[in-house]
Amino acid sequence: MKKVLVVCGNGLGSSMIVEMNAKSILKDLQKEADVSHTDLTTAKTEQADLYIGSDDIVNNLQDGSRHVVGLKNLLDKNELREVLDQNL
Repeated sequence: MKKVLVVCGNGLGSSMIVEMNAKSILKDLQKEADVSHTDLTTAKTEQADLYIGSDDIVNNLQDGSRHVVGLKNLLDKNELREVLDQNL
């Protein structure tokens, strides 16, 4: 099963909301993935198939080996749906 890591600065509010939205969208898309949220520092040490978060945060994860997608608007479910559908 694919692992999706939702990343924000502190790993609390916004990443938790995006995680809940991602789980709901994946269910609608009939796709399965292990979705969790974390802070930026922890994300640098965790393995995942896809890292999602705001552009300014997840760009810090770019190292050439991670699949990182930045969102322009964390609360835009259509943008999140498109990212999940295209990358999983």
